[in-house]
Amino acid sequence: MVLSRFSGARPAAGSALTIEIRVKPVTDTSPSRLSASRERHGRVKTRSRGGATEDLKFLQRPPTEFLGSDPWRVLRILSEFVEGFDALAEIPPAISVFGSARITEDDPMYEAAREVGAEIASAGLAVITGGGPGIMEAANRGAHEAGGCSIGCNIELPFEQASNPYSDITIDFEHFFVRKTMFVKYAEGFVVFPGGFGTLDELFESLTLIQTGKVVHFPVILFGSHYWNGLVTWLRERLLAEGKIAAPDLDIFSVIDDPREVVPQIKKILARAEHHDPRVNAVIRAETGGSK
Repeated sequence: MVLSRFSGARPAAGSALTIEIRVKPVTDTSPSRLSASRERHGRVKTRSRGGATEDLKFLQRPPTEFLGSDPWRVLRILSEFVEGFDALAEIPPAISVFGSARITEDDPMYEAAREVGAEIASAGLAVITGGGPGIMEAANRGAHEAGGCSIGCNIELPFEQASNPYSDITIDFEHFFVRKTMFVKYAEGFVVFPGGFGTLDELFESLTLIQTGKVVHFPVILFGSHYWNGLVTWLRERLLAEGKIAAPDLDIFSVIDDPREVVPQIKKILARAEHHDPRVNAVIRAETGGSK
């Protein structure tokens, strides 16, 4: 045991401070006493004589049932994150574009998404989509044709979703939540075209992240007022009227019909703050004539 104390009364200012330390010697040096006083870290196991070591178990070829276990699945999920991060870490600032995979090239929204993709690429931003057909293909196509960076994050589905041919970078994911992380982490904003459940899922996740402060200065553009007005009315007349959201929550997104208005609106929102990525600030200044 170690005891320490100040000697005497509280010392006057400028005087020396004396510290007295008294050590009680250990008189019990028996093996059991010394063993109890030691510290040991790590996983300590007691095995019976002749028991298998961990190295012996590791170097044996085990049954393959472990491949379906949760711990092994976690490692596969981790590798999926690493692959996505490696592929996207050095892309330009980007905008994620969402919308239905079920529309064809003769749908007016296809051409609108193609034009939006080109506008985004011309502004120096990359385009990220889900990598499939429909709106995703149109946005990737517009970016590709404009000479920009076109990225597709494809997903494994019960029915095969082939990657569209307009992605310069294609990444295949098995898990929706990993793929959705890439959409948010590497994007500076979302453009949401008419779509189904998947599109709505991506839309409301982005609104939730903004509402809860997980991301800031993150533009969300709903393209096509004829499609989105009913939803906006419902949000206002039900959720807002019943106090389930606040009035500022309806300002999180904008509704636009003209492809040429999408990029200026994105930059207007991004310009509200200085960004840690100087490339984003450069894009904003280029569009606003260096007014920041």
